Amino acid sequence: MLEIRRENQRDISAISRLITLAFENLPMSDKREAEIVEFMRKDAALSISLVAIKDNEIAGHIAFSKIHINDQFSGWYGLAPVSVLPSLQNQGIGSKLIKEGLLQLKQKSANGCVLLGEPRFYQRFGFIAHPNLVLQGVPAKYFQVLSFATDIPKGSVKYHPAFG
Repeated sequence: MLEIRRENQRDISAISRLITLAFENLPMSDKREAEIVEFMRKDAALSISLVAIKDNEIAGHIAFSKIHINDQFSGWYGLAPVSVLPSLQNQGIGSKLIKEGLLQLKQKSANGCVLLGEPRFYQRFGFIAHPNLVLQGVPAKYFQVLSFATDIPKGSVKYHPAFG
């Protein structure tokens, strides 16, 4: 049984540990993911922060925050990071967090979501690389968008300053 819910104050240290463990052996990680989430939390920049609970333990976490396109917020959000305990990966926990997070974004009347990630994984949720939106310094195929509205805006994307 898996429960997905919003994070609460009691979850914060467990979320940090989880994120650190989830990214510690990934070569593309700069090992700052837990620090990024903490900085966004302190800056009240986590628009959605969900945890997955399995066997009364935090098994996964996902964060969404506002992004700026051409230096303006236009109802678009960034998904980052999504984390699952290494021992529980490949069991669908990350996918369930993503689906619930995207549903909550739609309920907030968001216009869309962007992410930096592996295309083969994120295409199953409807994400695609699109030439309208660019994240400087990132190969286009890894920067993906999912529009909830009809039009994908054109411009340069900036995440919260925590991302560096």
